Amino acid sequence: MTLKLDKVNRGPHLSTLVASSISREIAQGRLKVGDQLPTEQALATTFGVSRNVVREAIARLRSEGRIWSQQGRGAFVADVPNSTVLTIDYDALQQATAFRSLFELRGILEVQAAALAATRRTDDDLAAMRQALETMTSVPYGSVAWLKTDLEFHRTLAAATDNPYMVQFLVFVSERVRDSILASGNQQKSEDLASVTLGEHQRILEAIEARDPKAAATAMRQHLAGAAHRVGLPDEE
Repeated sequence: MTLKLDKVNRGPHLSTLVASSISREIAQGRLKVGDQLPTEQALATTFGVSRNVVREAIARLRSEGRIWSQQGRGAFVADVPNSTVLTIDYDALQQATAFRSLFELRGILEVQAAALAATRRTDDDLAAMRQALETMTSVPYGSVAWLKTDLEFHRTLAAATDNPYMVQFLVFVSERVRDSILASGNQQKSEDLASVTLGEHQRILEAIEARDPKAAATAMRQHLAGAAHRVGLPDEE
């Protein structure tokens, strides 16, 4: 078994890059069903990363149904010819059209989620969203910590819909969007943009607190239009 694996570029998305590289080996047949993956240490050495990064990548591949693990034996390529596991290929998202399509899907889900959250939210949901927004104000705009707390705000909003599938799909899509932003490094950064972005989130929160689904949907739509511009997506015709 000869694999084509290279060291990955340094950055906050290392586990995503490692998982993508292993997925590519499976897709191109160099890793076949039943094959055992190299050990954690071997993969860490090959990719030039820590064993923790490799563990995160393996956990991601396991959650996607691409591999299975057995205590004391290691990780093996899974047989998933008719897999219903939703996956989005990391490499494909490096293409502008694919990233835009994913961002469009996110918009469809999030606008509806905001409207539902406005009608179904609880006081606990509001407290969770406020906490996430407060945390965003205390970290550098555009940083890994910012993107993490931004994702948490949208996760708590999704939870306020009282629809567990909405949470699963939104978190899945939003994480892929975040990974692509981190990988490209093309998000604009400035104090003015931080203020604008925080204002967008505040308006979403206020509309949900007021139980106004129309205003919540509008605020979310405006936020996503602004976010698209900030990551370099061209305006819609």
